[in-house]
Amino acid sequence: MKGGKSKTESKRADAKLAVNKKGAATKSRKPAGKGKAAKDPNKPKRPPSAFFVFMEEFRKQFNKEHPDNKAVSAVGKAAGAKWKTMSDADKAPFVVKSEKRKVEYEKSMRAYNKKQAEGPTAGDEEESEKSVSEVNDEDDDEEGSGEEEDDD
Repeated sequence: MKGGKSKTESKRADAKLAVNKKGAATKSRKPAGKGKAAKDPNKPKRPPSAFFVFMEEFRKQFNKEHPDNKAVSAVGKAAGAKWKTMSDADKAPFVVKSEKRKVEYEKSMRAYNKKQAEGPTAGDEEESEKSVSEVNDEDDDEEGSGEEEDDD
């Protein structure tokens, strides 16, 4: 056969690909102990895009029309298809709502950043009190575990 591969050659190529995939997976692992920094729960969430504002309303309507449908993917596909067929004039109210939410988000982010620049506040002290109680709870657990060790 000119230009074609035999069955054995294609099997070898598949085996090489499989080995490369496994090797790539091991190389992409991160060293233990290094992870992302904890996310601040007080930080404002990003505003939704115009499509997601549309999705909020579309999801309610779709669930009323199709109460038996439990698949999230079906709602997303139907919304995406409808969004693509909509004209710019039809999308305009959702764009306006999205812009309003964006302005509110920017205001809240300025306030959040201002609080972060000021330093520790009363909210941070509350978190430290919580951590003290958690530490006390852990101490109680350790005392109980010590008793179990004595029983052995």
